[in-house]
Amino acid sequence: MLEKDNILIGDLLIKEGLITPEQLELGLAEQKKTGDFICTTIIKLGFAHQEQVFDLLSRHLNIPHLKLKDKDIEPLIIQKVPAKFCSHYKIIPIDFKDNILLIAMTDPLDVRTLDDIRLLLGLEVKGVLASEVEIMEAIRKYYGVGAETLEKIIAQKPPEEVKTEEKTSEDLENMAEDASIIKFVNQIITEAIKSRATDLHFEPFQNELRTRFRIDGMLYDINIPESIRYFHPAIVSRIKIMAGMNIAEHRFPQDGRMKIKINQQDLDLRVSIIPTSFGESVHLRILSPEFFLKLEKLGLLPEDLKIVEEVIKKPHGIIFVTGPTGSGKSTTLYASLARINSSAVKIITIEDPVEYQLRGVNQVQVSPQIGFTFATALRNMLRHDPDVMMVGEVRDYETAEIAIRSALTGHLVFSTLHTNDAAGAVTRLLDMGIEAFLVSSSLECLIAQRLVRLICPKCKAPLLDKRTSEILAQLKDMDVDLKSAKLYEGKGCADCRFTGYRGRTAIYEILVVKEPIRELILNRASSQQIKQKAVSLGMRTLRQDGLQKAFRGLTTVTEVVRVTQQEELPEG
Repeated sequence: MLEKDNILIGDLLIKEGLITPEQLELGLAEQKKTGDFICTTIIKLGFAHQEQVFDLLSRHLNIPHLKLKDKDIEPLIIQKVPAKFCSHYKIIPIDFKDNILLIAMTDPLDVRTLDDIRLLLGLEVKGVLASEVEIMEAIRKYYGVGAETLEKIIAQKPPEEVKTEEKTSEDLENMAEDASIIKFVNQIITEAIKSRATDLHFEPFQNELRTRFRIDGMLYDINIPESIRYFHPAIVSRIKIMAGMNIAEHRFPQDGRMKIKINQQDLDLRVSIIPTSFGESVHLRILSPEFFLKLEKLGLLPEDLKIVEEVIKKPHGIIFVTGPTGSGKSTTLYASLARINSSAVKIITIEDPVEYQLRGVNQVQVSPQIGFTFATALRNMLRHDPDVMMVGEVRDYETAEIAIRSALTGHLVFSTLHTNDAAGAVTRLLDMGIEAFLVSSSLECLIAQRLVRLICPKCKAPLLDKRTSEILAQLKDMDVDLKSAKLYEGKGCADCRFTGYRGRTAIYEILVVKEPIRELILNRASSQQIKQKAVSLGMRTLRQDGLQKAFRGLTTVTEVVRVTQQEELPEG
């Protein structure tokens, strides 16, 4: 678009009161650097809202403003324009009628771009107005992430050649250093981070390379061009190079880490590679810098927050956080340590691996390959005069015994166990061979937790469902007015990938070890008896805590039931 056209449109935005003359001046200066349409620049700078700008343009230019989120585009239409054209010109085809291809673009007045597309495609084209954000999202949706990059790679070397070539380590390294492979891997990682994924998987099968993101605890297939499978070795080699691994090793599992910077944000990625029947499978764990949450933001109800704050300030004893892998135990431990961390307290942690750096805390990485285990590290840790210790996981009798004896000799110890509920931690320790009197004397608190998905705020709506009545009956003994209680659900929208959920919070079962509980432990009571006593003393079970959060409109009853088990408390 000519500069005078940009100024005319800018003047129109000023006349309508959407921007000021000063903002237009700044926008024009930025637009000269980027080459973007002036309206796109104004929106990116935050001077005006997207809907207002494009609705105004649509009215004055008599060009339809299309909302691509509401549009389903047929595959045959998509096939008419290669992905590389769409990405380069920031366009997407939406319809084909009377030999005219209708394309969505940010600047339908850009005659030069329209002429280029006519020549390239040999078709008559007509433009309609759409935002750049929606166009780029539609390109990823219909063509797949990195489609234009794969098209470029295939143009340079057809898949048949890639498939039949014997790959040496040198070949793989050269392929991994190819600019297009580097760009493609970066695009996938960027898309994962943009999608709020915690994990990224590349899984090879006989005739496909499956790519999946884990978002809010659930796995989703990602739309990737089918031809990606031909470049699986190059993609794996590129990731190995980024993570400092051996690219010549294909028969043995490897672990590594990489640091990347995206949108001025420094991120750590933990990489794991294992050999499978059809090639190497890759898992990337994305460690967010926003990991260190305050205790108040973990999802604890006010009364539970008060209990936790009191427990973690005790001078000695052991606190166990229990739950399956991926239930947020590390987050709770780190948030607890961050709360009590000060210059007056020496904190040492033993982890496998050290996932996040916590300022002022001595963090130790175990290495079982050289005999540096949790138990060995624990023994040496005691010689460093710690006040607080954190053991990543109690896996065996030796580690459990040292941790418990440390708690009895004046140290506050945090650790984790894999049990279904809080009371189950007691029987697990006894089963390991720890004496009942040691468990009874050292335990201060047992916290079981799970993660539940939060209802998407964009599509949240009241739920009227009689099927929940059976579950709600479990709240009879709680101070909840069932008649006035309201439940909600997410209807599904683009923001939540049409799942009805966006983000997660934790639900808790907090068992404070009081005198009656200590007596039961000494008598080697069952976990069910301990749980029953704890409930009688005021403990909420995981399901009860989850249902409380469902009543507060945070999550759904269905989600709580999905992650918790039916309560079976004995009578008496």
